[in-house]
Amino acid sequence: MKTDHIFFGAAYYDEYLPYDRIDRDFQMMKDAGMNTIRIAESTWSTLEPSEGIYDFTHLDRMLDAASRFGLSVIIGTPTYAIPAWLAKKSPDILALTENGQELYGRRQNMDLTSPVYLSYAENIIRVLMEHVSGHPNVIGYQIDNETHHYHTAGPRVQAMFVDYLKEQFPDIREFNHEFGLDYWSNRIDDWADFPDVRGTINGSLAAEYARFQRKLVADFHHFQARIIKEYRKPGQFITHNFDFAWIGHSFGIQPDADPFASSPSMDAAGADIYHPSQDNLTGAEITACGNIARALKRDNYLILETQAQGNPQWLPYPGQLRLCAYSHLANGANSVMYWHWHSIHNSFESYWKGVLSHDFSENETYREASQFGAELKKIGDKLKNLRKSNHTAILVSHESLSGLSQFPTGDLKEQSYNTIFRWIADSLHRNNIEYDIIHPQNMHLNAYRMVFVPCLYSADEDTLTALKKYTAEGGHLIVTFRSAFSDGHMKIYHDTQPHILAECLGIHYDQFTIPQNVGIDCHFGSERENVPVREWLELVTTDGAASLAAYRHDAWGRYSAVTEHAYQSGRAYYIGCYFDDEAAIDELTSYIAVRADAAADVPADILADRCSVAEPSPAVCQPLLKTRCRFPIIVKRGFNDDGKEIIYYLNYSRKEQTVSYEGSDAHLLLSEGRIIRHGDTLTLKPWGVEILEISSSVLASITGCYACK
Repeated sequence: MKTDHIFFGAAYYDEYLPYDRIDRDFQMMKDAGMNTIRIAESTWSTLEPSEGIYDFTHLDRMLDAASRFGLSVIIGTPTYAIPAWLAKKSPDILALTENGQELYGRRQNMDLTSPVYLSYAENIIRVLMEHVSGHPNVIGYQIDNETHHYHTAGPRVQAMFVDYLKEQFPDIREFNHEFGLDYWSNRIDDWADFPDVRGTINGSLAAEYARFQRKLVADFHHFQARIIKEYRKPGQFITHNFDFAWIGHSFGIQPDADPFASSPSMDAAGADIYHPSQDNLTGAEITACGNIARALKRDNYLILETQAQGNPQWLPYPGQLRLCAYSHLANGANSVMYWHWHSIHNSFESYWKGVLSHDFSENETYREASQFGAELKKIGDKLKNLRKSNHTAILVSHESLSGLSQFPTGDLKEQSYNTIFRWIADSLHRNNIEYDIIHPQNMHLNAYRMVFVPCLYSADEDTLTALKKYTAEGGHLIVTFRSAFSDGHMKIYHDTQPHILAECLGIHYDQFTIPQNVGIDCHFGSERENVPVREWLELVTTDGAASLAAYRHDAWGRYSAVTEHAYQSGRAYYIGCYFDDEAAIDELTSYIAVRADAAADVPADILADRCSVAEPSPAVCQPLLKTRCRFPIIVKRGFNDDGKEIIYYLNYSRKEQTVSYEGSDAHLLLSEGRIIRHGDTLTLKPWGVEILEISSSVLASITGCYACK
């Protein structure tokens, strides 16, 4: 979503405060350069303390104060945390899961299909919208909060699932065949006999139920959006704060919701991105999860939540808060919003600290946020609405995620898919190869010179045929193990693996294993030897492909681990095993990018067709490896509203770093507009940032990155 300025602010809860300090807080926000607050989500019990009795005291205080202090307001619908009185209205409001009936207490414990819940949810949304939609400071609405399906599996939901299957398979015999239900007498010859899906041992059926549960989330989002659209005023947007798979922080594709299915009813994609800090801060989560968010509308997105202080282990080092704020903008975000303004004094999130600590005093986090806010006032107009022009993409698939949760890779288990996704994504990040996210329903393959396909376990034949055609027409396709293995219902293809792609890749395999004491010898990059392989190994036979890596093992040594194959006008690569070695995978992605650059001499009309933005830019002719800098220096690029190129230099390191610059004259936006010229050096402080604005149409290149001793 395009905006007229960068939204900067925090979630605010007058309801949670131990005493009245709203004027003091909003003045502190203004002093820090903040311009936006998020309010109202999770406050249903305050807004409606008993059925039909409404209390807008806190909401009105916040709206009135926002008017006095000139703050914009995003209203969240309060539906993700139900009041105690509502939980007693019907026995099926609280979700029935594989672990039994939910108990009241935590948030997000309800059944999204409960007619009673939906009726009361619609009512509170309508009452809220009638009260706030006309307020001049309200700029938009956030639907619910990080909505998941909450593993709902009650009788009504399961009956809905059967109806969903009937629509796909009017002939029950076809259903039995597609899902392989003759196995262990799981066959169903009458829909009335359909068993409780929670007991299924059939991975295809379990994965289909997971897809259906994600559909429930999308239906719920569309339900709320329809109501909000009845009340919102011109210029007010609708968004949702999508979250991600979680391993103590945001990690990858969310298994319990499908944002690609939900986002059509929204004006802007929103995201909540939390990441490690201190010595574990790399920017990889901001890149990977932000790229997912940018893919939802193929446009700028909103960061609706990220950490200020956050968990105790996340307290940022000096410079890191500012670095991360600019990292979000460099990735295409149009906002930086913290969860939350003030630290909570009671209950579950008492140690998930906000901008202010429990004493409400100015602190280092507040002062650093103020520095960022002051800089935004000066240069924010040059940074908003950054248009990315990436020529590399990663294809992601919720169906493959479900498939690998049923049939995991080694010990990676439920994180199999996201681990491999991040293996590829983080390597591109470290190599400063910026990438987009695409998905099977909206691939836009011709926009890209390189397309990476991690663990596309479940794919229909149309998707695989499109990937093959993309390669034939000059694309560079990189496919990992466990791809093109099963169809959309997890039925394993019964011909040569990888299905349809074998010819394109110039390989086949028919055996695989979880490796023990296996390494690979690499014939790319620095010729690394005996790189350890773990979790998964396929015994790849080449059928015209060249071997880039071979297994070091007395039994498997005659098989290839990584291959390269020229296929018609393009080139295809296959990675047949998982080697958890950053240097090796980084050398491989760099090697492939160099090869793709060497083949980039294609006609201008084809280049224009492949441009990933609406208007082709000079960047289409530029190399994929635009810089020889690697992590900890991260370089991100885009074009601003004036058509000028913006280049961010982000130092994810506790050491000072120096970059030698080769390119057109540029203004250093954070250094009072100082000019940097060809041959100059740029010094970045620990966790430091610099931003260049290039006036000419000639794209700069960056070389010679090294660390100061």
